Amino acid sequence: MTSGALADHIRQKLGTLSPAERKVARVLLAGYPAAGFETVAVLAERAAVSAPTVIRFVNRLGYRGFPDFQAALRDELDVRNASPLSLYESADLGRDGTDGSEGAGPAADEGSHEGDAPDAALLRHGSRLFADAVTATLAELPPHDFEHAVRLLSDRKRRITLAGGRFTHLLAQYLGLHLMQLRDDVRFLPDRDVERTAVLAALTRRDVLVVFDYRRYESDKTTLATLVQEKGGKVVLFTDTWLSPAAPHAEVVLPSRVTAPSPYDSLVPTLAVLETVVAGVITALGDDARSRMQHGEDIARRAGLY
Repeated sequence: MTSGALADHIRQKLGTLSPAERKVARVLLAGYPAAGFETVAVLAERAAVSAPTVIRFVNRLGYRGFPDFQAALRDELDVRNASPLSLYESADLGRDGTDGSEGAGPAADEGSHEGDAPDAALLRHGSRLFADAVTATLAELPPHDFEHAVRLLSDRKRRITLAGGRFTHLLAQYLGLHLMQLRDDVRFLPDRDVERTAVLAALTRRDVLVVFDYRRYESDKTTLATLVQEKGGKVVLFTDTWLSPAAPHAEVVLPSRVTAPSPYDSLVPTLAVLETVVAGVITALGDDARSRMQHGEDIARRAGLY
């Protein structure tokens, strides 16, 4: 089992589970991660299945037993809650490029050449880390979720609202600015309280919230996703492989690896996902996208913006 991918692994396994095992999976995902620390008896009762079914479920995930499953969950939570400072202070992190090293560590020694300058070794290390992280992220994206995200974002009957976090507001702006050139009804969630309240109070079934939430997750993102879900709208969540607490409220979850040569989580793989989503939206909109872009160009020229 790969560290940091437990909830995502459960999602991917849903199609291979028995109906009773799927009940256990849904209870875990709905209350993730807290539900994973219940006893076997309590989890079985909540899922309306037998205790042996819970054991079979964790065996199907690749664990020897329920204690093994809970130990993996505890390890994952330690990583999910890591800060740049804690990663910086963990000298052994970031040296193997695996999920367990995501967002951590100095340049690795492997692949270096005798006599290399430190900068050359760091460039080589970064090149490998970023290339591997982008490749793995795109390979691991659930095709159904990706296709569903493209459908929602290209549906011109829907209103798109984007919200990011401390760093990821940059990604929300990047995606939003692209979508604004391709379709109407795209906006950013306002920062000021009165404006934000007005937007949230006016949510309807036609709304799609695109939210970015990465580790040291922000509680307001879960609140936003809950509000949209309660109003019958849809949530498209961009997150890391440990999954934001907003994931149970999202219609679409698009996880990315965050491997980096520094203690800061990388947004490079997420940017690759965004670029691919934009390409999908352009394809889905077809000639309408080109017409919208042409109209925007014409208006910009007349307004002296180009």
